Amino acid sequence: MTRQQRRLSRIRNFLDLERAGKRHLPRPIHGYVANAAEEGKSLAANRAAFDDYCFLPRALIAVSHVSLETELLGRHYAAPFGIAPMGISALSAYRGDLALARAAAGANVPMIMSGSSLIPMEEVAAVEGCDWFQAYLPGDEPGIEALIARVERAGFRNLVITVDYPVPPNPDNNRRSGFSSPIRPTLRLVLDGLVKPRWLYETFYKTLRHHGIPHFENNHATRGIPVISRHVNRDFSGRSHLDWNYLALVRERWPGNLIVKGILHPEDAQRAKAQGVDAIIVSNHGGRQLDGTIAPLRALPEVIEAVGDFPVMIDSGFRRGTDVLKALALGARFVFFGRPFNYAAAYAGEAGVSHAIHLMQEEIARNMALLGITDIRQMNMSRLREVP
Repeated sequence: MTRQQRRLSRIRNFLDLERAGKRHLPRPIHGYVANAAEEGKSLAANRAAFDDYCFLPRALIAVSHVSLETELLGRHYAAPFGIAPMGISALSAYRGDLALARAAAGANVPMIMSGSSLIPMEEVAAVEGCDWFQAYLPGDEPGIEALIARVERAGFRNLVITVDYPVPPNPDNNRRSGFSSPIRPTLRLVLDGLVKPRWLYETFYKTLRHHGIPHFENNHATRGIPVISRHVNRDFSGRSHLDWNYLALVRERWPGNLIVKGILHPEDAQRAKAQGVDAIIVSNHGGRQLDGTIAPLRALPEVIEAVGDFPVMIDSGFRRGTDVLKALALGARFVFFGRPFNYAAAYAGEAGVSHAIHLMQEEIARNMALLGITDIRQMNMSRLREVP
């Protein structure tokens, strides 16, 4: 057994990944990944929502063969889950977006590349099977049109527009953990890196040596500014005036599948559907935006009732295979995980992400068998009960 295999053998579930990520990453980088908005009420609600439901298994059903295969937007995937968009993941793992994309493609699950990533989208799109890109819209129509044209040229088929970021969230928890935007090379930051030698060499040193100072590569049609630039926040501002008319512009210009992420209100779901989007993702951004927001799992039933037979996906707070099955029973077509895959890439690169995908597939398959179902499409409300 190699050293890498021994390290991964200690990771048995996504909670182990969280602990491993905290041990591996410098305090500021871990803080950026782990932190939630303000008091963390949204983050806590995301996890607590799964306790609203319990399972009702059936007995003596042959479950020697269990299928997780799932169809979504015209493509068949090996499992009903994928990797959510995560910004600046190349700071927590060397070439993080590529590690995520390659592992996802190898397992035939989707990975959504983040618009606030540090690797050019063209490099990630070159990974066969990687065809999802998430964008934060620029603040003007020419900028939006130019970005959409670039995404199309790169070869992406699925464009995800995040709509829950009109202004940046409260940064106090990030600052408390030592993370700032722009990143400031202070003595404390240097010390935080020195006590994490594996990250210092495998991510920080290798990135600087081979690629230089990271830039925000994909917020606009052209390369963005370095992560250490004092003007970096300009890439994340100027969106407060965006409204539904801008989404209509995207629908007009984008020829592929259009997905809207960050929907919680059923009326917003109806309006997005009416504007011709192909799917929505119910999300509160992992509790990172407005604190005290409803958990997506609790918003899911009303959203599905509002849009009917329409592809509805979900993210935020998912950690277990049982979480995925509860969301599917409530009507979600697909689930996306964020932070756990970031930790997996940080801990062991592409191999770590592949290991995490395999762990989740095993959890879901095992739980399906225990429920008495053999096909993921059989997971519905007949196997779930609401806790009084």
